[in-house]
Amino acid sequence: MGNLEKCFKRDPSDDEQMEKSTNTSKPVQSDSDSGSKPATAKKRKQPAECFLTRPEEKEEHTVKVKRRRKKKISDILAKSSPKPGVPEDLQKLLNQHFGTKRSVIELEELKLPDSCFLPSNDLTHSFSSYLKEICPKWAKLRKNHKEKSSVLMLIICSSAFRCLELIKSMTAFKGDCKVIKLFAKHIKIKEQMNMLENGVIHLGVGTPGRIKALVKQDGLSLNSLKYLILDWNWRDQKLRRMIDIPEIRREAIDLLEMGIIKLCRENSVKLGLF
Repeated sequence: MGNLEKCFKRDPSDDEQMEKSTNTSKPVQSDSDSGSKPATAKKRKQPAECFLTRPEEKEEHTVKVKRRRKKKISDILAKSSPKPGVPEDLQKLLNQHFGTKRSVIELEELKLPDSCFLPSNDLTHSFSSYLKEICPKWAKLRKNHKEKSSVLMLIICSSAFRCLELIKSMTAFKGDCKVIKLFAKHIKIKEQMNMLENGVIHLGVGTPGRIKALVKQDGLSLNSLKYLILDWNWRDQKLRRMIDIPEIRREAIDLLEMGIIKLCRENSVKLGLF
């Protein structure tokens, strides 16, 4: 028992040390806070990151009306087979162009007689075979042709590229006759006028705009003209014919009005739709 008492008996010096340690660990309170609640340790708030966000757009529940897509000529032709041009198509084109601008008497004078039309291409001919069919006496005609600044046959196309194609494809028909290119690309009009004036040329292939300019400037005479062929059925990459292009259509009609319609009515010139 004596040993147990020694073990559990507290030393007063130990109590003093305990009190000192507790006094140093307690925080010192100010007088102002003496009547308040015991202080608690405050946690510092860390600064939050700010992000700029767009306001949420409210979804519109209104159904947008789809605009009806306008049909293009390429869309229409893609679903239908091409039809060869006929004389009625050319006459209808002239009536639509002059209908609101001319009187009844003037429209009658612009009407093309059926006798002036050559057989139309039924889309089975090559260009050379078509020309041989409509002009079987070409060899005789070209031998008798002696007049300068004029041609026996005019072939009207929509572009210079198409003109070159047709010139290459008519080799079997033209023989040794002289051909002139009558388009504006890379060729000045004065050069063409000099070629027409200085030599006898049988056949001209060109665009309506340049041919019209040559006729206006007296560089090309229509006196010896016997055949006028319109490249009617050919279509470009956009599936447009010559008459489907507004500028080409207008110039072709102007050229016809500059004397060719009159020559057709006099039965001096024949018209063909290739």
